[in-house]
Amino acid sequence: MNILVLGSGGREHTFAWKIAQSSRCGQLFVAPGNSGTDAIATNLNISVTDFEAIKEAVILNKIQLVIVGPEDPLVQGIHDFFLQDQALKNVAVIGPQQAAAELEGSKEFAKKFMMRHNIPTAAYASFIKANVEEGYAFLESLNAPYVLKADGLAAGKGVVILNNLDDAKAELKSMLVDSKFGDASAKVVIEEFLDGIELSCFVLTDGKDYKILPTAKDYKRIGEGDTGLNTGGMGAISPVPFATDKFLQRIENEVVKPTVEGLKKDNLPYVGFIFIGLIKVGDDPKVIEYNVRMGDPETQVVLPRIKSDFLDLMISTANESLSSCEMEILDDTYSNVVMVAGGYPEAYEKGNVITGIPENSEETIIFQAGTKTVNTNVVTNGGRVLSVVSKGTDHKRALSKSYEVVDKINYKDKNYRKDIGFDL
Repeated sequence: MNILVLGSGGREHTFAWKIAQSSRCGQLFVAPGNSGTDAIATNLNISVTDFEAIKEAVILNKIQLVIVGPEDPLVQGIHDFFLQDQALKNVAVIGPQQAAAELEGSKEFAKKFMMRHNIPTAAYASFIKANVEEGYAFLESLNAPYVLKADGLAAGKGVVILNNLDDAKAELKSMLVDSKFGDASAKVVIEEFLDGIELSCFVLTDGKDYKILPTAKDYKRIGEGDTGLNTGGMGAISPVPFATDKFLQRIENEVVKPTVEGLKKDNLPYVGFIFIGLIKVGDDPKVIEYNVRMGDPETQVVLPRIKSDFLDLMISTANESLSSCEMEILDDTYSNVVMVAGGYPEAYEKGNVITGIPENSEETIIFQAGTKTVNTNVVTNGGRVLSVVSKGTDHKRALSKSYEVVDKINYKDKNYRKDIGFDL
């Protein structure tokens, strides 16, 4: 079977790495890919939102299965594009159709979905530029901290948490009136602050049945101790030490089942991954947000724990036969320390030569993200550059291995968090 993975990050390198291990994998393509995927697949220089170019590549390379990595093409309707095209309609796509992708495409849509299906989440209200004064009044009715979310996609940076009421009002004005995040913040959702510890739950569904993948915990802020600006993710750990069997059962009963059933009831066609961002408040799971794809940097620690043939899982999902497919999970702990460019998540340089990347081993795997190959050199080509993923019997042992390897990899202005797992 010929397969195309869409995307260029660490998540997509991990998909390609896992799929390449399957005996059912024929030719493997990644668009646009990175230096890491280039070593195990054929990179295609195509944007993930250039649907016509993707169509040409699918037909030319006789691709039978497309796995969509990032959210943009899903929210823009790539699955619908395939279904509506005579030449593509029999090509399987892993990723929800556009109507269901609104779970990530619109924070307000997601909150209404949760309220409708009694899925535990924070109280909220949403505002547009015309009623910004009502937004100020709503902020005054809440206790600090104040949570403001751009309604649309803002590359993981559209959530702001502030402790001061005046700062929160100024931020609301910046988002709504001054278009801080462009169209993404034409509407802003304000939520009550939930105090607890976060984790990520991943569900694979064929639209009828589901399987819960390993949970993970990621670290979004650039600075030690979860300080500074939000990033796409600075590291991750799986499994989550505080997620007991009892708590995981509550997540399934109170969140996962109502989510999958809610998609059916609302006639939202969903074949693919549901990423549920959760927070443990006391002993209760509450949903912070939905994403309609796998997380990055969590994929890099989740997929290595799946012992089963990952391509079998993908094919069963596409064929709506997921219930008959077994999934075995390894007990090992995996850690991911993300190496980023100096200056990220703000302005940063590209094109710096990377040295010291080791060969993958049983203990440590390097998943590449913002990289490309120039004259046989691997150089930086994005904000998040590498994921250094190691396994151990617990998160401390796994992390110590990752940090040992991080020390040996060098490029100009390299940066990473030295405290992944600090809160566990």
